[in-house]
Amino acid sequence: MIHNVIIIGSGPAGYTAALYNARADLKPVLFAGLQPGGQLMITTEVENYPGFPQGILGPELMELFKKQVEHFGTDVRQEEVIRVDFSQRPFRVYTETEEHQAKSIIICTGASAKWLGLPSEVTFGGFGVSACATCDGFFFRNKQVVVVGGGDTAMEEANYLTRHASKVYVVHRRHEFRASKIMQDRVLSNPKIEVVWNAGLDEILGVTEPGKKVTGVRLMDTTNGEKREMPVDGVFIAIGHKPNTDLFKGILHMDEYGYLKTVPGTTRTNIPGVFAAGDVQDSVYRQAITAAGSGCMAALDAERFLDGGDHGWS
Repeated sequence: MIHNVIIIGSGPAGYTAALYNARADLKPVLFAGLQPGGQLMITTEVENYPGFPQGILGPELMELFKKQVEHFGTDVRQEEVIRVDFSQRPFRVYTETEEHQAKSIIICTGASAKWLGLPSEVTFGGFGVSACATCDGFFFRNKQVVVVGGGDTAMEEANYLTRHASKVYVVHRRHEFRASKIMQDRVLSNPKIEVVWNAGLDEILGVTEPGKKVTGVRLMDTTNGEKREMPVDGVFIAIGHKPNTDLFKGILHMDEYGYLKTVPGTTRTNIPGVFAAGDVQDSVYRQAITAAGSGCMAALDAERFLDGGDHGWS
């Protein structure tokens, strides 16, 4: 059987693409992957997605997305795509057990935040530990937080957090930042930010009963190994993101960081009939709402392709 559309990956981009394609009676097949629902599955409270005035839990929001796309006829499969072949039409997509063929492909595999690898990052993930200031900064109004990192991502996160937090500590392993000068200057001139040089995050401290919360961090001096504790309410890991694009290396055009390149103003990749949406091609915004929007764009682009536009299916 040759499907009209196969969507690789879920999350807001994948589910929105599926919703539009399903309502267009294209009967899309969506492979949800190893982390169905994307990064929102590890997000506790979502307050910046329209339509939920009281906020909503990330996993609950993704479950609603899933139910909606299934209601309109999307075939959601809890399988991982392990290989693709875009060298011929129909396109080939492989799981552990089967080969699947499709006239068009929408890639929504997202991006993953880079972590330090501390077990406490997992323990307190969503309960005081985050990798997205614009997502979670609001929860730290008038509180003290730590940002770990020294690149542009860390500078952006630290500056943004000063809108909410009373104090922001930037913890960096070296004696100088890697960030661009203009971003460094903004941090170093901000009175609400204090830089802790030559320090690494050794441990995130907190309690798990009666409820999980971060109470502080343990830092290690990178010059002499000495350790000290600092009381804070939140920890933001800002050492970058990695797009989940290993599957497409050597096949689709990527930027220097591995994000899929799309034609400006569209979701088209370098291969006609293959589209990309969400964080897998967005290194700037990385929000649920922007991912959903680009998922809609990809669905419409795929529909036009199937109708014969944009070097469409024939």
